[in-house]
Amino acid sequence: MRKIGLLGGSFNPAHQGHRRISVAAMEALDLHEIWWLVSPGNPMKSAEDMAPLPARFRSARDAAEGLPIRVTAIERELGTRYTIDTLDALTRRFRRNRFIWLMGADNLAQFHRWRDWRRIAATVPIAVVSRPGYDGGAHAARAMGWLRRFVRPANKARHWTRWRLPALVLLKLPPDPTSATALRAADPDWHQSPAKSLNPSPNPMALRDGVTRRPLM
Repeated sequence: MRKIGLLGGSFNPAHQGHRRISVAAMEALDLHEIWWLVSPGNPMKSAEDMAPLPARFRSARDAAEGLPIRVTAIERELGTRYTIDTLDALTRRFRRNRFIWLMGADNLAQFHRWRDWRRIAATVPIAVVSRPGYDGGAHAARAMGWLRRFVRPANKARHWTRWRLPALVLLKLPPDPTSATALRAADPDWHQSPAKSLNPSPNPMALRDGVTRRPLM
């Protein structure tokens, strides 16, 4: 049994905040590795300023370099757009793995808007990572009215595989103010400049998915 953290997102672009949160969560939850699920398209975000998938995948791969993190665009292969569908597919395909969903406090604040969010909580444990400026809203979130009864002690987080679902743990990790929104504002064309696209590969075939080992087409 391998203990895997799942961090989904647009990674538009990936940055040091994703890396630092992953490192801290790996220690807090005693994970073997983390999978960064680079979304082909987030149904809750505008596609207007979304960089192409290969550019976002490449930025995630380079941001994760040297860590036990697998960067994957498996949702494109699965044809899933919603987290619940992705989780259903992953838990069926990788039966020997145990998964825990990682999300920032900003996502918990809007979790009630996710499709079948109660079923997500009943499918895998959830670890919520604190984020500067969002923790108050997360604790007062509409979804927390239902989830609060399932909160587990943070000092027991390493034992999450033993928890009965639903299960939620609130992790106070070292804060990181880095924001993809701010990075895009500073450099809207980050994905178009070869010098800034983090070791760009001229051929998308060279971008190998970290989970399926298939090329990103």
